[in-house]
Amino acid sequence: MSQTLVTSRCRLATAHGSRYLQQLCKHWAHKFQVEFDAERGRIVLPEDRELLMQAGPDALELQASAPAATLEPFLKVIDSHIIRFAFREELVFDWQPA
Repeated sequence: MSQTLVTSRCRLATAHGSRYLQQLCKHWAHKFQVEFDAERGRIVLPEDRELLMQAGPDALELQASAPAATLEPFLKVIDSHIIRFAFREELVFDWQPA
């Protein structure tokens, strides 16, 4: 029986989106399936979880999909990793249902 996937989106106002996207992809590349360049990233994790990222000049757009029961913990893991990379700036994570 397949699980229902839910998706949330978040827009981080930052001039360093490309840097954070690449850092997260490189960080997780040893564990998960990762595809990325300077502007787009995709990370596929176990348990039907996926993170899509798009970096622009003034923002990093995030879209996370996961089974409903695991979405919130997944978002917290994403947030904590990006916060670690972005220690020089205060980012606001406001995840919204897609």
